[in-house]
Amino acid sequence: MAFGGLEKKQTAAPMAEINMTPLIDVMLVLLVIFIITAPLFTHAIRLDLPKVASAPARETPQTISLSIDAAGKLYWDGSVITLEQLRGRFAQAGKQADQPEIHLHAERNTRYEVIAQVMGAAQQAGLERIGFVTEPPPPGSQQ
Repeated sequence: MAFGGLEKKQTAAPMAEINMTPLIDVMLVLLVIFIITAPLFTHAIRLDLPKVASAPARETPQTISLSIDAAGKLYWDGSVITLEQLRGRFAQAGKQADQPEIHLHAERNTRYEVIAQVMGAAQQAGLERIGFVTEPPPPGSQQ
């Protein structure tokens, strides 16, 4: 018998078997519960929701594409610009009610000093949304 006997043995070892009956009973009860409740999950309830007029969706803000090459030249939407002209355009953009987003494209070998000057000029003009645009490495190349 698995539960022990009436006789006293000197070499009685503890039982090393797991009783699976309670585990199977619990699993069967859960299976029955899920079988009964599964159809209730697909039952639809018809609701009459109130109709509300919503405000039009917010327009996407204007974006400024600002590029910096390895030599430190600045390009505003593809045209060459100096740092002083950049500061003037940032000042104009900072006065707008809906401030534009700045997408900053910088080459890998660009000096950080130039990037920091551009970011400082944007901050002084009150522009807060600056995003760094990167391109993924070509397939098969290692970083």
